[in-house]
Amino acid sequence: MKKKIDLTEAQVDRIIEMAWEDRTPFEAILIQFGLKEQDVISLMRREMKSSSFKMWRARVQGRATKHQNKRPAETKTFRCSRQKGISNNKISKR
Repeated sequence: MKKKIDLTEAQVDRIIEMAWEDRTPFEAILIQFGLKEQDVISLMRREMKSSSFKMWRARVQGRATKHQNKRPAETKTFRCSRQKGISNNKISKR
């Protein structure tokens, strides 16, 4: 039996956004939201149109940057110079 994870609409939107980003690994989603890769795939299948899901799966499948341990060492994540530290998807106060 699968465990049920309650997510807000904003959290679901953020997970979908992170899943579409090339440089955001599934491990980052696991750390922030507690969803494994298979859970993210299930969420994407449930929340997206069939054609969009198929396009996303084709794009992500086998992509080395979506898995932390498969990434080349020189692959860096993008970080805006104006971005404050982010911890567990919460932006620190100014």
